[in-house]
Formats: sequence, C-alpha cells, structure tokens
Amino acid sequence: MGIDLVAKAGIGGSAAPSVPLFRGTDAVPFFGVHQAGVDTDPQARVTFVALNLPAQIDRAALRRMMRILTDDAARLTQGEGALADSEPELAVVPARLTVTFGFGPGLVAVAGGEAPGWLRSLPAFTIDRLQPEWNDGDLLLQIAADDPMTVAHATRMLLKDLRSFASVRWVQSGFRRAAGSEKPGTTMRNLFGQVDGTANPSAGTADFNALVWGTASGPGWLVGGTSLVLRRISMNLDTWDGLDRSGRESAVGRTLAVGAPLTGTKERDEPDFTATNALGFPVIPEYSHLRRARSEDRSQRIHRRGYNYDDAPQGSGVSNSGLLFASFQADVDAQFVPIQQRLDTLDLLNQWTTPIGSAVFAIPPGCATDGYIGDTLF
Repeated sequence: MGIDLVAKAGIGGSAAPSVPLFRGTDAVPFFGVHQAGVDTDPQARVTFVALNLPAQIDRAALRRMMRILTDDAARLTQGEGALADSEPELAVVPARLTVTFGFGPGLVAVAGGEAPGWLRSLPAFTIDRLQPEWNDGDLLLQIAADDPMTVAHATRMLLKDLRSFASVRWVQSGFRRAAGSEKPGTTMRNLFGQVDGTANPSAGTADFNALVWGTASGPGWLVGGTSLVLRRISMNLDTWDGLDRSGRESAVGRTLAVGAPLTGTKERDEPDFTATNALGFPVIPEYSHLRRARSEDRSQRIHRRGYNYDDAPQGSGVSNSGLLFASFQADVDAQFVPIQQRLDTLDLLNQWTTPIGSAVFAIPPGCATDGYIGDTLF
C-alpha cells in the first residue's frame, strides 16, 4: 500500500486518529497475469498518453516496440533507470508507479489480431461535444504514481522509446488527493465536491473478476485483459457555484458531506429508490445521477478510476476543470454503453457536465518475466 500508520498526539495529550504517511520507495510488481494499474489502489497522479502509428509500420516493428516498452516500464516501476536513462537518479523513487498499456483498433489491425466488437468509437450521445484533440488513438500509456516527478520522468523515458515508432496524439494529466493526505480506502472526490467511485467492485473478488477481466468469450489474446473507456468531461464549476447545497445533493442523489445516498446515513448504504417524502415525491429524484447510473441488471456495472484535471481558465471564466473518467470493464457494449445511454437521457448533472473527449482501448493481459505486454496478440 505504500503507507505507514502513526498516531499523532492531540490537544491535552489525547491520541488523534492514525495518519497515513507516504513512502516513496514502495513499488508495485510489474509482471503478472494482469497489467498493474487497473486493480491497483489509485495513485495520486496520472498521465494518459495516446499515440498514432505511422502508415508504414508493420507487425514486426510493433513487436520490437512492445519489447522495448515492456523492458523499460518494468525497470522504472521497480525504481531502476530505463535501459538508456540519462537521468537514472530520477527513477529511484517509484512511488507505486504503474505503467499500463492499451491498444486501439489501428494497432490490433496492424498486428493481424481479432478485435473485440466493442473496440471502436462509442455511439454518439446527445450530450457529447467531442473535440478531436482528445479522441481515439492507436496506443495508450497510462502512467500513474504517487509522486509527480516520478510520473514525469517515466513519461519522458517511455516517449523516448517511442520516437521511431509512433507520434503523440494527445496527453491528459490528472490528480487526486496527495498520497498520505487521507486514510487508505477513502473514495476520491471530484471538483464538484462529490464522492466519485463509491459503487466500485472490490478488487480481488469474484464480482470484480467477472466485471473487469476478459474471458474466453472474447478474442483469445485478450483473456486476462480488459477494456478502458477514457472520457474527458468538462465540469462547469462557475455555474455549479450558483446552485444551493440541497440542489446539488438532489442532482447527485447523495449527501455532499459523507456521500451517503439521500435515503441513508453512510456512504455505502444501499439507496432506496422507492422511498418518498411527505409530499409523495421520491427522496432520490428520478433525474439524479445516482438513479440514472444504477441498473437493476447487476452485470451493467463498471470499475471507475477517475482523476481530476484543472487547466488554465479561458476567457472570463474562473475555471477550466473537469474529470478524466477512466472506466474499466470486460465488455464496453454490455456494461458501459447502457449506463451512458441512461445518463444521456435524463441525468440532471448534464446541465453542468459536458463530455469533450472519448477514447476506447483494449488493455491486454500482463506478461511473465520472459515475455512482453501484448505477446498474446503477436
């Protein structure tokens, strides 16, 4: 976990709650059945990089590319310099660094592999205002760690590896609370102040495995892998400021203080959508985000691993902020799309949120120490 717990003395000598401390030397194993960075406890910082492949690249070149990337990613995640690292001193603090690779439809086609049916652009949604500079890509790198310098150095080393193989299409960076600032297991908050990710399945459980990891029902090379949908969602904080607290909670369907559903008292209480108030109206409104995101079909769930972004304001606005909504699931069409269709229809939060970027990638399984990421495809 990368965390020690110590007790700090409070006023009058009483013990305060345990406070987590950050250890930058902690490393996440790179090799394994699954790639790290999916079921790993989310780190404080992330950079997503999408790249385009040149028209002349072939299958053999892709194989060389993935061997080089795998070797350097494995080194960096363990606190070692990349093979040709010009600043190896910057690699000695892994800070739970993970590097996760994703393949777009273009890469799978060049490799000659069978693409799953969902590996394509998402259907058009009425709320989308997609900007080309944030969409799609042939290869994805998700680089996450608890230290921003670690992320920056790993990103640079891996992009140096890719100079002769691909060109950068877009880069998106995000953040959560700093490592050690909250107790382990605390649900992140987005910049609306909402808890974000309460209903996630628990990593390592049969429920998580069924919802996230690819099975034999898909292409054989993707068994043990998953899919990633990355949506860049602009959040209009300037107009959100004009909504009172009760209005915000009605739009979300949860209390802002602790994230409990409006029918409960604790964050993980099960919402009661049948409960009504004294006037006979639902306590959790039909238009609330919680109600629209929830399905009676338990298979229509996802594992969300979101990050906030906060860019320079534009024009007269105070903020240019939003959410990098990273959603992992075994099948995009069966799990993500139905949820998004319900949100597209009635979610009140749509008044303050606008998807401006969208990309879908296949996340191949992990590899053994003598293999490389993507070896099941090649």
